[in-house]
Amino acid sequence: MTQENTPPSRREQILQALALMLEEDSGKRITIAALARQVGVSEAALYRHFPSKARMYEGLISFIEESLFERITRILDDHQQALPRCYHIMALVLAFAEKNPGLSRLLGGDVLTGETARLRLRIHQLFERLETQFKQILREAELREGRRPAIPATAGANLLSALIEGRIAQFVRSDYRRRPTEHWEDQWQAISAQLLREAPALA
Repeated sequence: MTQENTPPSRREQILQALALMLEEDSGKRITIAALARQVGVSEAALYRHFPSKARMYEGLISFIEESLFERITRILDDHQQALPRCYHIMALVLAFAEKNPGLSRLLGGDVLTGETARLRLRIHQLFERLETQFKQILREAELREGRRPAIPATAGANLLSALIEGRIAQFVRSDYRRRPTEHWEDQWQAISAQLLREAPALA
């Protein structure tokens, strides 16, 4: 969560430790006491940096949002056609989840059971933002390329978002054995072939 060769701050150390515990203690509820032991500080020291565990989770969610959407902006700059844009965005999110198993538990939402509703809303909004991005890409395809979504753009965007969520959920449920990128290339070939069609020529 820091630049290479830059020592992490105490806040970053806490968030890194929390992400590691999410990965290693799959299915267990994480306590402040256990997190303090993992970081090697007192509980009071943790609270000096984060007033609550919810704020720690919010810090991880902010890291996820910044990591994904900064790269999505670059993908949109680098690729002008709809299918490559969708492909690279989906591959980005799936690979990010695979490389960060602890954070994938946050994306899957299971670890937030019993936590404040604000955290679940943040994850919901993250996926809503992804879905809105897909919808915009599909709607722009006709203007940019003369191709229309084979199904309404809203439905197509929801399909792509649901595929991402489903792959992440499988990853978490399998204790990280079912990789999100497994079979991805073959699945994308099947989906992308049906996603857009040529717009009818004007009479």
